[in-house]
This record gives sequence, C-alpha cells and structure tokens, in this order.
Amino acid sequence: MLTKTLVSRAILLRSLKNAAVNVKQAKRNAGHGVWSYRVPPPMPSKKTVFLAEVLGAVAWWWIFWHCITEPDHIFGEFKYIDPSTYTDEELGIPPDSDGPLKQH
Repeated sequence: MLTKTLVSRAILLRSLKNAAVNVKQAKRNAGHGVWSYRVPPPMPSKKTVFLAEVLGAVAWWWIFWHCITEPDHIFGEFKYIDPSTYTDEELGIPPDSDGPLKQH
C-alpha cells in the first residue's frame, strides 16, 4: 500500500514538473523572438515589402480588370422594371368578381 502511494506521488510530482516546463516553454516562444516594448518594431525585410507590393498590385489588377470587363457585377444584368406597370394577373391577384366579397 505504501509503495502504491509513493509511486502515485512520484507520478504526480513528475507531471507537475513537466507542466511547469511547458509553461516556461510557452512563455519563451510566445513573442516570436521579437520584443518591442516602448520601442518601434523592427522594419520588415526588403523581400517582405516587395512581396506585399506585388500581392497588392495583383489584387487591384484583379479588381479593376473585372470591373472593366464584367460591369454587370456592379450595375446589374437587367434593366429595372417599374413595379406599377405589373397587372393583377402577373402579381397573382384574383379578379374582384372571385371570392366571398363579390361586387353586385
């Protein structure tokens, strides 16, 4: 009985020690290696700036190209019809002579 409790305590202490090591590791890796408290962050590399500019240029080209070649996405595909020109039949309204409120 005594050995079982000692073994279980040893396992518990080992797991607590591993948990503490994991917390330290998480704190150490949380900042991605750059600490910039009250100082400006480091400037991005020229490669990063160039790739961002290229990606932005491609995105705007895509938007403008589709605005020029497919303006229906913006202005609509069909012309708008005045709703006052619809007839009762097109709207699905039965004639006045049908139904319980017939006019005599």
